Amino acid sequence: MAAPVEDDGYDYESLPPNFSLGANMLAGAFAGIAEHSVMYPVDLLKTRMQVVNSSPTAVYSGISNAMITISRVEGFRTLWRGISSVVLGAGPAHAVYFATYEAVKHAMGGNEGLAHEHHPLAAAVSGASATIASDALMNPFDVVKQRMQLQNSVYKSIGHCARTVFRTEGFSAFYVSYPTTLCMTVPFTAIQFMAYESTSKILNPTGRYDPYTHCFAGALAGGVAAGITTPLDVIKTLLQTRGTATETELRNIKGLFDAAKILKAREGYKGFFRGLKPRIVTTMPSTAICWSGYEMAKAFFIRRNEA
Repeated sequence: MAAPVEDDGYDYESLPPNFSLGANMLAGAFAGIAEHSVMYPVDLLKTRMQVVNSSPTAVYSGISNAMITISRVEGFRTLWRGISSVVLGAGPAHAVYFATYEAVKHAMGGNEGLAHEHHPLAAAVSGASATIASDALMNPFDVVKQRMQLQNSVYKSIGHCARTVFRTEGFSAFYVSYPTTLCMTVPFTAIQFMAYESTSKILNPTGRYDPYTHCFAGALAGGVAAGITTPLDVIKTLLQTRGTATETELRNIKGLFDAAKILKAREGYKGFFRGLKPRIVTTMPSTAICWSGYEMAKAFFIRRNEA
């Protein structure tokens, strides 16, 4: 195996000593906005497929047909309803995400040694720590986003949605799904980071910037993690949209276990995999874009630092 190429005493994966927190956060913010914006219409479809409600809802057959149906019946702009909530939240949340990731990874020795050395535990712990911090910031924005994505949503804007939810359901409505979100995103992120780091080390042992490797490794890692954690994503959607349900039982869901019990009673185990296909289809390119965007921004700051 060829020796890793180093520049000025450090390689690509181990950041230069004066690589600022601000630059790291900017790289993360860029990655987060790019990740969520590109695949937003498919994410909207996933939300609609996961909602449990007794009132009549559209039945979608196939992702492409669903996109056409929604666009034709409700208008093309409907596919992007709520995206401003994602843009407002994703930038700061992903900035915190990647800043935490790099800080914890460095503290655990994940950046020590040569670029080809593998640190799966450091990657997993770093990823889990990053998602705990970022989800605390992103959760309210995600609640607003999903309320806006629902069929026949009554909210005129994200501001109107946020005010209405706060006035009618209280501040807790923005965080009722947070424990479930963590139960989903902590293993999701740990699996994703381990898979990403492992795939990257195999395909790119020198550790230098390689957009093709970052893209492929990100997509593969995201797809695997998304499939495994889909049941918790369904429960999260059920909790975040409970205020729009017409049934008392659904409106009064208390938390993760209560939601799981209701879902199991109504639809059996298959109910936990509602929206599996659009979730994977959304996550694979999203994580590919996220990692590619982050690594590209990271490489840019490193090159600028060298100059």
